Amino acid sequence: MYIIVDDRNIVAGGYASGFDREGVSTAGIDPTEFKDWIGKVSDGDMRAVEAFLIGDCNNREVLPKLIRERSTAPVLCLNDRQSLDETLGLFAAGVDDVLRKPVHVREILARVGAINRRALGEQGHVTIGDLCVYLDGREPEVKGVALPLPRRECRILEYLVRNRGRRVTKTQIFNAVYGLFDENVDENVVESHISKLRKKLKHRLGYDPIDSKRYLGYCIEKR
Repeated sequence: MYIIVDDRNIVAGGYASGFDREGVSTAGIDPTEFKDWIGKVSDGDMRAVEAFLIGDCNNREVLPKLIRERSTAPVLCLNDRQSLDETLGLFAAGVDDVLRKPVHVREILARVGAINRRALGEQGHVTIGDLCVYLDGREPEVKGVALPLPRRECRILEYLVRNRGRRVTKTQIFNAVYGLFDENVDENVVESHISKLRKKLKHRLGYDPIDSKRYLGYCIEKR
């Protein structure tokens, strides 16, 4: 999930629509409410945030520090105008990247992916046995052959892979894929998506790599 910090609903809504077409959930937060939100959000919900996008707003140089106290997710700023002094000031404030609008959401996703690879030492994909999962939205592969998946199932698989080695709950998966504030979708939809995903993986791999434990959640494993 991406958090968009901007006091202009039309801007936040426009980017939210673009991310939704890519299968990425977002939540828009007004800058005046951001300090209160980030101070109260739970650790579990915070782990569902993949990146923060900060638009042109007052005192935005203070936001990266607030974010870093709670999260290691990439922080990107979107500028309406070109200003070297402003860009340098934002980098000094701790942002990871500054982009001049207009910028396509696919470029934002690619930049976030690059930041994560540098930070985590990843090569843009994770291999678990015969399964190769790309972290930039591309289709996963089994033994070098693409495994087409619907957007939500692909996002769930990516989330499980990013959290490999630890168990994640249904709520954590839901927040990452659908967003913290989506009240129009029932959380139980996650079980349906994972059921379909497990059948497809088992058909191609010959076994089910997703281990589930009641009340504890899901974990992806290598046989």
